[in-house]
Amino acid sequence: MVTLSSPAVEPPPRFRVLDGLRFVAAMSVVGFHFTARESEVWGTTPDRVFPTLSQYAAYGTLGVEFFFVISGFVILMTAWDRSVASYTASRIGRLFPAYWAGALLSAFLLLVLWPEGRPTDVGEVLVNLTMAHEAWGVHRLEGVYWTLWIELRFYVLVGLLMVVGITRGRLLAFCALWPVAAAVAGSTGSPLLEAVLMPTHAPLFAGGMMLFFITREGHSLLAWLVVAGNAVFAANAADHGARGRIDDITAVEHSSVVVWVVTLGCFAVVAAASMTRLRAVSWGWLTVLGALTYPLYLVHEFWGRYVIELLSPRLPGHLVLALAVGVGLALAWLVHRYVERPFSARLRRSVQRTLEEPARRHPAGAPSVAPAAAAAAPAAVRGRNVAADLPDDETTRMPPQSFAPAGRHAALSRR
Repeated sequence: MVTLSSPAVEPPPRFRVLDGLRFVAAMSVVGFHFTARESEVWGTTPDRVFPTLSQYAAYGTLGVEFFFVISGFVILMTAWDRSVASYTASRIGRLFPAYWAGALLSAFLLLVLWPEGRPTDVGEVLVNLTMAHEAWGVHRLEGVYWTLWIELRFYVLVGLLMVVGITRGRLLAFCALWPVAAAVAGSTGSPLLEAVLMPTHAPLFAGGMMLFFITREGHSLLAWLVVAGNAVFAANAADHGARGRIDDITAVEHSSVVVWVVTLGCFAVVAAASMTRLRAVSWGWLTVLGALTYPLYLVHEFWGRYVIELLSPRLPGHLVLALAVGVGLALAWLVHRYVERPFSARLRRSVQRTLEEPARRHPAGAPSVAPAAAAAAPAAVRGRNVAADLPDDETTRMPPQSFAPAGRHAALSRR
């Protein structure tokens, strides 16, 4: 008997250049922490060890802005045509396994191997494991954790947008008005409004979301005006924040021109990676770098400082720097290989089953995207979300029905 095999489902295309750009953003933050930010681990100030490099690395703090623009693009892409339950499970599965592993590695270092690195205690570690430590006024275990709290709030806002229903008009309005509302909230001095709307970072996320919108739906003057407005707002906010992030903690007095150029460049580079021939780049090693980005970001700071303090009295500075980065990359690979790969997908599936159980018992739920979009989608896509079946390091993979480059419009309600 001849068995006919069904044709293989072609996986959705992936923006591999975005994977590489995420790694570049992470390495810029690593460079900032190790060669520019004032620290006693070198036995002197970093600018004395790296007099030229530190002048450039001081702007590595803007890697955070780069992360947030990419995140705006990727998170909207992740949410597209998914249910709220699937989206929520995807984000939990993506964020928490590596985060827990990174936090425990940092806790082991600071509680056991290097307590003089920074005072902490078990209670602080446990609260940090929730990723909501800043909401409770608990000091973050690693310096970079402040960005995760911002990311988490952005994910919630996208989830709320999904509940309302994603349409063309609503998305344009959201990305245009959210940064404006956030700026108004910042002027009121209300801590609650600032925490919810994030005045400094809203333009970065909203601009990234609009770039994905253009990539998927096609070019329009209004959409590009929203991107341009958000880019200007973001650059202005970055320039205003540069005194505290560069001048006060490095030996560099920041240049407003450089901050503006770098911040605007973040938007331009993401646009180029997603809307030009760069989107066709298929180098697998970029995806490998992308997979190491998140765990590297989580574990590099204190482990790197520990290596620097241990070796800087004995070895040349550039060799010590290379070893500190190497230790961070090695730990990142271990976290990815032995934590993310085996556990992220399991956690995602478990959370999704839990969230969908009430709907299975009482099937009366509404779709997470607007009805017009769901009705226009191919039946195979409505019945089975291909992207949801992929490993959850698929953060730069296009939704399966969105293969067309910018300029060809997919089905989306225009209300």
